Amino acid sequence: MRRIALVTLVVDDYDEAIRFYTDALGFRLAEDEPRPDGSRWVVVEPGAPGTGGGLLLARAKGETQAARVGDQAGGRVGFFLHADDFARDHARMAAAGVTFLEEPRREPYGIVAVFQDLYGNRWDLLQPTG
Repeated sequence: MRRIALVTLVVDDYDEAIRFYTDALGFRLAEDEPRPDGSRWVVVEPGAPGTGGGLLLARAKGETQAARVGDQAGGRVGFFLHADDFARDHARMAAAGVTFLEEPRREPYGIVAVFQDLYGNRWDLLQPTG
């Protein structure tokens, strides 16, 4: 079976992004390797090793990429972080300084609240029903 292994997220600074995704969101730093061109191969993952769904944090190169930092989905929710204990994860993230744009709400598909990452990209924290 095929799966999406990584999604690129364009960021301003590697270390700043690593701190946010590991400290505030609780992701795990899976890879951080220097590349010959001065960039780095940085992967953070929310789950256990080998479960997939990681983010490749890529530092913006040039004006076009820099303009996309924080607006990769055109203002829509572009990323979805599933929780197995919504209340626990919401409280931990809020205590770590994550900005939630709304109060948690119950929908037919689960409990959800929109938050933004350090650059302004919108995410759903979601505990699916069932």
